[in-house]
Amino acid sequence: MEFRKFDTKVQYLKYKVLREVAKEAWKDTLLENVMSIPQTIVPGKTPTMRCCVYKERAILGERVKIAMGGDKNNPNVIEVIDIACDECPAAGYEVTDSCRGCLAHRCEEACKRGAISFDHNHVAHIDKTKCVECGQCAKVCPYFAIVNRKRPCQIACKVKAISINEDNAAAIDNSKCIQCGACVYQCPFGAISDKSYILNVIDLIKKSKQNTEYKVYAIVAPSISSQFTYGKLGQVIKGLKELGFFTVVEAALGADMVAQAESKELSEKGFLTSSCCPAFVRYIKNSFPDLLPFVSHNLSPMATLAKYLKTTDEKAKVVFIGPCTAKKAEARLDTVKPYVDEVITFEELQALFDSKDINITTLEEDVLDNASYFGRIFARSGGLSDAVLEGLKEQNIDFDLKACACDGIEACHIALLKKRKNVLDANFIEGMACVGGCIGGAGCLTHGEKNKAVVDKYGKEALEKTISDAVSILK
Repeated sequence: MEFRKFDTKVQYLKYKVLREVAKEAWKDTLLENVMSIPQTIVPGKTPTMRCCVYKERAILGERVKIAMGGDKNNPNVIEVIDIACDECPAAGYEVTDSCRGCLAHRCEEACKRGAISFDHNHVAHIDKTKCVECGQCAKVCPYFAIVNRKRPCQIACKVKAISINEDNAAAIDNSKCIQCGACVYQCPFGAISDKSYILNVIDLIKKSKQNTEYKVYAIVAPSISSQFTYGKLGQVIKGLKELGFFTVVEAALGADMVAQAESKELSEKGFLTSSCCPAFVRYIKNSFPDLLPFVSHNLSPMATLAKYLKTTDEKAKVVFIGPCTAKKAEARLDTVKPYVDEVITFEELQALFDSKDINITTLEEDVLDNASYFGRIFARSGGLSDAVLEGLKEQNIDFDLKACACDGIEACHIALLKKRKNVLDANFIEGMACVGGCIGGAGCLTHGEKNKAVVDKYGKEALEKTISDAVSILK
């Protein structure tokens, strides 16, 4: 079944909206048929997820808006669908029925705010007006009777950008949000979503067919090797060309270019943090601005390769396809937007395939071979560090690399904090906001540890065995 292409049915619902929007866009009938899309997805009178079909369709209407680009007045690529966000408890720390009314009262001793009291049965209660949700009471309870009822989106957001507003809906603080999309993937109701720019991509492809003045290049992230598991990678590449892309290039080639340049920059400066993950870079800007001088001056692999393509082909238009919601924001930075015309995720690519009835399993295989093993393993945590080490070796640079590969934003926080305090035993921080690296991105069809093995296998299949060999084809 279609939904088996995705990890969750929330992703499947999002995909169905994107697919229907794309179908109408290809036919130039979107504006006249946009209001009927919710009824197309939920045609009957029986709701599938909500209290009534009318609320379900109203929420679908909001999903359609996000699929068409979302709120133009909101600079964040992550948006909350308020009417979809009303089912999660948001009580913070609570005492459960497991409380035995013990004599020790460790929870009371641990609470520095005096928020713990006891009733006539000696059962603990928490005064919400005093509680600061430090969690110390929960840590010391011998019965684990105190639990944290935080919402999944708040638990997923490691930068504390999500709060609950007066309408009991999630609210995103744009000044804290790093647009990693963790909340998007973890919300059980799909009430938080990334804006889609799929219409812009369709428009680019349409215009390229009407006007030979430009060609639309697809740059695909190396994590694509772990996606579309129901088909073969070569069939995905062929499918992209069937959609109308002029050609397909590996972002891993941009990774090779970055690894070569970044290893040299590291040796010159003595300490560096990576610049490949836009969510990680944004996190440094928001929370560790004093460490900004240490961020690599290299553009990300996406932007580096896009810049090369536009320098060599003045007719080039570039669409990046990957697992990352933060890339959508990166493409709108002044330093990047001259090179990258649009960004879509693997979820959106699946919707594009199906909007044109392209079944990749029936296609012959095309070839994707532009990068080295080291460029391809950028997709998983630790890959960038391995590539920088290789870059040092190939350029005969005498530098003792001590890399700290950060697997997720919490690990990034610890490494950056240690650097700030001058206690970090490393001279290079590889920052990946998503757990596992890019293979854990919110825009992936599937997530999981198995994806790492697939990426490594894909890397070993590269014809170019060194970074220098891969980069030499550009000269």
